[in-house]
Amino acid sequence: VKAIIEHEMKNGIPPNRIILGGFSQGGALSLYTALTCQHQLAGIVALSCWLPLHKAFPQAANNGVNKDIAILQCHGEMDPMIPVRFGALTAEKLKSVVTPGKVQFKTYPGVMHSSCPQEMMAVKEFIEKLLPRI
Repeated sequence: VKAIIEHEMKNGIPPNRIILGGFSQGGALSLYTALTCQHQLAGIVALSCWLPLHKAFPQAANNGVNKDIAILQCHGEMDPMIPVRFGALTAEKLKSVVTPGKVQFKTYPGVMHSSCPQEMMAVKEFIEKLLPRI
C-alpha cells in the first residue's frame, strides 16, 4: 500500500489528497498503513475493523506525521466477526495516537459484518469534506 502511495505521488497526487480506506482487514490495513506512513495523508476510512498491533501505538506512529489525520470509523452493532466492542476500543486507542477530535466513530444498529446506506452516506460526506473539488 505504501508503494501505491508513492506511485500516486510520482504521478502528481499530493499526499494530503490521499485517503486510505477499507472494510474489515482492508480497514485494519488502512489504519496501520496511514498511521505508520512517512507522508501526511488526508484521512482514513475504517469500516468494521480494528487497529492491528495496537499495543505498538502510539510509539509506532511515525513521529506523529499523521497526528492530525481525519479518521472515519464505522461499525455495525450486530457484527459477529469483529464485535462492535473491538471497534470502540480501537476508536479509543486512536484518540491516543491522533488528535482526539479528528476521530469519528459511528455505529449502525442491526448491521452485521456488512455495510448499509447510512454508512455509505457518511463515507461520501467524509470524503467530500476532506477532498473538495479543485
